[in-house]
Amino acid sequence: MALKQVIEMAEVLDSARVTGDAVGTLLKRRGLEQVRVTPSVGRKGSTDFVRVLIPGRRGKSTGGSARTLGVIGRLGGIGARPAMIGLVSDADGATAALATALKLADMQAAGDALLGDVIVATHICPRAPIIPHKPVPFMDSPVAMAVKNRMEVDAGMDAIVSLDTTKGNKIINVRGIAISPTVKAGWILRVSDDLLEILQIVTGRLPAVYPITMQDITPYGNDLFHLNSILQPAAATDAPVVGVAITAEVPVPGCATGASHEIDIELAVRFSIEVAKAFGRGQCAFYDEKEYARILGLYGPMKRLQTLGKSRAAQSKGRGKTRSVRGKQ
Repeated sequence: MALKQVIEMAEVLDSARVTGDAVGTLLKRRGLEQVRVTPSVGRKGSTDFVRVLIPGRRGKSTGGSARTLGVIGRLGGIGARPAMIGLVSDADGATAALATALKLADMQAAGDALLGDVIVATHICPRAPIIPHKPVPFMDSPVAMAVKNRMEVDAGMDAIVSLDTTKGNKIINVRGIAISPTVKAGWILRVSDDLLEILQIVTGRLPAVYPITMQDITPYGNDLFHLNSILQPAAATDAPVVGVAITAEVPVPGCATGASHEIDIELAVRFSIEVAKAFGRGQCAFYDEKEYARILGLYGPMKRLQTLGKSRAAQSKGRGKTRSVRGKQ
């Protein structure tokens, strides 16, 4: 169980004064030494990126060969002050990711270290802006998506689970958590059987899978509709990425307060930990390597979907500089 860690982390984050340093201090007190906090200032405010490495018994950080799982908490901000007071629904991704790190730290202290490394990354912003979006308003971010990808996606991650509140829509109408198909280097692949099995064991229910489109996996900044930012890490890595959505039965604004459900967040934490256990042991595949090789042989790469596309590339080239990536949360 990880409910204690979820509640503890939520209490820390539910503050107008919370900083990345406060979160980093908590993680270090629990025995995690490799914690990095990096402040970042954007056009719409500032945030603190938090990255923590939880070393495994045979992890690459200590010279081993066990695979590394990345756990990314995706969000615009944990708060929308001064417009809204308190922890917003959008904070669930950060809460889940950081509670995962906290639980893994407590497991290590109890003698239950995982085989492979786990890298957890997210950002802490209690004063993020709000932007209009249908069917409900979205949380915006103080920094560009390209910055978040650069700070949160690590080259050492062999696979990534991206945790994000995904309630502001009409296509995922179940309460709890749901996963996406695997996305790799511009290809939307079939849903992993291994992840489905872990999901149904963790939830005790039939596994929920939410649909994604080609638009959803393209980078923000191309003026296309995106479900939300849950699969934006896939635009910055060739590692397989799966979105773990914290969901609701009805559309809920990301800027809504009083809308976070600790039980659902805890499901995302336990799912991430169980995936990390199996992935590090080599017993969980995010995709079928042979089938993926066959796909590339038949149809070629789709890496162009990890870019801003032809028109934006031409505009950037004409100005002699790269266009910054911005978008909705």
